[in-house]
Amino acid sequence: MPPSDGWYLLGPFIAVALVGFLAAIFWHMGLQWTRTGNDPLRDLYEGLAIFDCGDDYGLLCPAAVTDDPGIAREIRTLLRAAGIRSTSATRPDGRLVVLVFPEEAEEARRLVGGSPAL
Repeated sequence: MPPSDGWYLLGPFIAVALVGFLAAIFWHMGLQWTRTGNDPLRDLYEGLAIFDCGDDYGLLCPAAVTDDPGIAREIRTLLRAAGIRSTSATRPDGRLVVLVFPEEAEEARRLVGGSPAL
C-alpha cells in the first residue's frame, strides 16, 4: 500500500534538484561540454585545464629544440655517444624537441652547446 502523504517523492526531487544545481555551477564556471565549432575536440575541452596540451613530457625534460629533423638526429647521436639516453617529440608548433631524463638534462644541454638549447 503506497503512502498517501507524498513523502516518497521528496528523495527523487532532491536528487534532481541537486544535479540541476551542480550543472548550473559547472556551466557558470565555463565547463560547457556540449559546444560545437570547427574543431569539435578543441571546443569540447577548451575550458578544462586537465585536457591542456601543453609542454608536459612526463618524466622527461627538454634538452634542445630544432626545426630540422636531421639536426635532432645528430643531437641524439651526440648524446648517445656520451651515454645519455634521449628521445625526440614534435611540439604543437611543429618543432622537434630532444628529451632526456632530469638527472641528465644539464649535462645534455652543455653537450648540445651551439644548437638551440632551452
